[in-house]
Amino acid sequence: MPDITTATPDFAQASRALTSLVQRVTDDQLTSPTPCAGWVVGDLLDHLVGLTIAFRMAAEKAPDAAPGGPGDSTMANLDPGWRTVLPAQLDQLAAAWRVPSAWTGEAAAGGVVLPAEVMGLFALNEVLVHGWDLARATGQAYDVDPRTLEWVHGLVSQQASSQGTPGLFGPSIAVPDEAALLDRVVGLTGRDPAWSAAVAS
Repeated sequence: MPDITTATPDFAQASRALTSLVQRVTDDQLTSPTPCAGWVVGDLLDHLVGLTIAFRMAAEKAPDAAPGGPGDSTMANLDPGWRTVLPAQLDQLAAAWRVPSAWTGEAAAGGVVLPAEVMGLFALNEVLVHGWDLARATGQAYDVDPRTLEWVHGLVSQQASSQGTPGLFGPSIAVPDEAALLDRVVGLTGRDPAWSAAVAS
């Protein structure tokens, strides 16, 4: 894992990449399947709206927005203004984790308290990997910068396992060592890098 005592990741690129995907989602894609078992695109978007708030508040050391754990993500609860709300919240998330104090002490989100430097990496992982989910579900290209991938790979390579990590990752999927780093990251989180909406449908 990269050494956060000398550097911290910037969420800007991952947030921009996800915003670009969100802005191209069409209404008829909201019921399309995603790589997240049991979730359609609308459910995933609702999850993203919630997590961008929760992890921003974690960075700001605000009271936990969901101390009882994250609720069920469902399209029925999706903010009607998600096309503008979510990009704005992604910008706010990136700005919150750009403040040095965000990475110090402890941070709470979804009923979990962690060292802030670990919470920040989990937040970055959520943005990056769910960006991949959304890209695959909607048939879009996904551009992630190598440095962001390195940060997330450092986290998931330590946290993932073949049995899965309840509440975080499904059982990891073996991906060749020579595969692209993004494929290795999604494989470690329990996703099949070859997944596509066309095959799932």
